[in-house]
Amino acid sequence: MIDLKEIAENLIRGKAPKVKELTQKAVDEGEDIQRILNEGLLAGMSVVGDKFKRNEFYVPEVLIAARAMKAGMEIIRPLLTQKGVKGMGKVILGTVRGDLHDIGKNLVGMMLEGAGFEIIDLGIDVSPEKFVQTAREKDADIIGLSALLTTTMPGMKDVVEAAKASNLRAKVMIGGAPVTQDYADEIGADGYAPDAASAVDKAKELIGATE
Repeated sequence: MIDLKEIAENLIRGKAPKVKELTQKAVDEGEDIQRILNEGLLAGMSVVGDKFKRNEFYVPEVLIAARAMKAGMEIIRPLLTQKGVKGMGKVILGTVRGDLHDIGKNLVGMMLEGAGFEIIDLGIDVSPEKFVQTAREKDADIIGLSALLTTTMPGMKDVVEAAKASNLRAKVMIGGAPVTQDYADEIGADGYAPDAASAVDKAKELIGATE
């Protein structure tokens, strides 16, 4: 049987083809899908998140590891769906109206997916209406907003207000270079994360899934 630690180690090193091959092998050998996810892919991504927090890894390493994670997920996602395995929760992600930056948002998406969340990425320049409508349609747990410009930050306030006016159950989490905890408090957002690794902790906290 394949050692699931091997999947985690290759993921940390960003070796996507190897992760894919080992994940497929584990599936073929009849390994439990949940174990492949938890002890292989998620365990590896968790180490990547910790290294990123400690500045031992930077954005390029995280993106390469996330790509390896994706390669493994492609194999087991359909099997998880068949088994009816519930993920951590659904997150609607997007950069707010008027803002065309997406590297930070994409990184947060990858890290959240690596932690077991289902991500619905609306892309860039997203209107408050679109966030609210998608969150309602998908029955999302969290709406994640990104802004990289001080001029587009008021778009976050618009989304928070639109979500509250619509009585959505989704919590609103914000982040981005100019964004601060003070600003999150000021506009009534439910959470703020200074970086992608912290975003995972904050998301778990918001849905009450802290370890």
